[in-house]
Amino acid sequence: MRSPDPRPAVDLDVGLATGFWLPIWRRFRKNRLGVASGIILMVLYTLAVFAPFFSPYPFDEFHGKVKFAPPQRVRVFDDEGRLTAPFTYAYKRQMDPETLALNYHEDRSTKYRVRFFVRGEPYRVLFVISATRRFIGVEEGGTIFLLGTDVLGRDLLSRILKAAQVSLSVPLVGTFITVVLGLILGVASGYFGGVIDDVIQRFIELLLSFPHIPLWLALSAAIPPTWPSNYVYLTIVAILSFIGWGGLARVVRGKVLAYRGEEYVLAARAAGARNWRIITRHLVPGCLSHTIVVATLSIPGIILGESALSYLGVGVTPPMTSWGVLIKDATSIHAIVRHVWLTIPGLMITVTVLCFNFLGDAIRDAVDPFAT
Repeated sequence: MRSPDPRPAVDLDVGLATGFWLPIWRRFRKNRLGVASGIILMVLYTLAVFAPFFSPYPFDEFHGKVKFAPPQRVRVFDDEGRLTAPFTYAYKRQMDPETLALNYHEDRSTKYRVRFFVRGEPYRVLFVISATRRFIGVEEGGTIFLLGTDVLGRDLLSRILKAAQVSLSVPLVGTFITVVLGLILGVASGYFGGVIDDVIQRFIELLLSFPHIPLWLALSAAIPPTWPSNYVYLTIVAILSFIGWGGLARVVRGKVLAYRGEEYVLAARAAGARNWRIITRHLVPGCLSHTIVVATLSIPGIILGESALSYLGVGVTPPMTSWGVLIKDATSIHAIVRHVWLTIPGLMITVTVLCFNFLGDAIRDAVDPFAT
């Protein structure tokens, strides 16, 4: 009698999945720029998710006496050069007699200790978890504006972190909807053909024939001005998703047209497999890697689209905020020259878009190393 094989049984599907994704992961790790971009994006999304915790103040809290205040430095050495606990100096305001502008200087006679994990205004994380602790703060009577304040005296760091929740979530939600629409309609168009293919492709051609920015503006202008901010947010996501799925659907259609004539698809059909099984087990997995690449590379466009709409005043509106809304405070040469810290939201958009582009290029090279 033959003894049983002592080796553990291997799940064929798991083995195939591991054999497919493991080489991709190894090739991706060799791209240092892509890995660094992925790490930066994970840090940004972590800060966005826990924005109230990392914010020194509520994003809408006013400090009327420190409008357009420059960033405060956190010091760890006292005036005599000795190492001490972190502290900040108080602001000292002076009016320029010529321009009548307020200038801020450090009042070295008054210092305030920097505190960590301090109690503050209550907030919610992910709309569920209630908390009051904040990562950084200052003892009573002092202020800590690490990135300065805006025209109304609101802490810019707190507003940037709050705005990141919108500016970083819109592309993810929008891309998810784009991928779902692109996959469903692209697979249906390529697999079934005939009238279904003609209708879908003609609609895509009509959609792609309009310039994106005027179409964004036209659809956004149709949003009633009385709508709450959360409704406007969802509408912006829908608009950006509705415009972006056409290109992906055409690419998926081309892939499906190539795959549906392969032997394994013909064998499945001859064995009596239903269309749903052929699509989900053979066609969609074949398009998945390319879809991930297209989705990653399309995220920067959605970020720029949301920022442009918010900057023009037809996107996200107060009290909700985004990086595009914050950029509006730095639209004049006077603001840029005298209050350069107001341009930091624009820097955040630039860094995020570059990181997504580098990450998308790295994923593309990892998925298809022979692509030119």
